[in-house]
Amino acid sequence: MDALRIVLTVLFIIVCVLLVVVVLMQEGKQQGLGSIGGASESYWGRNKGRSMEGFLPKITKLLAFLFLVLAAVLNLKMFS
Repeated sequence: MDALRIVLTVLFIIVCVLLVVVVLMQEGKQQGLGSIGGASESYWGRNKGRSMEGFLPKITKLLAFLFLVLAAVLNLKMFS
């Protein structure tokens, strides 16, 4: 059981670091001056879901889910 706890803890640390990196890589929701010039209507603005900007929120949700699950499992293993 001790080896399982070590593996889960290492996996938890990796997920934590990845979550921080992915959140910091995301752009803000503000359009800024780009919305004035119509930059959101360009090719890159319309196809944001297929680019890295559209992929990062999906990865963030996955990592947040893993974070919560691993935190709960580690908490249960700690008290048993």
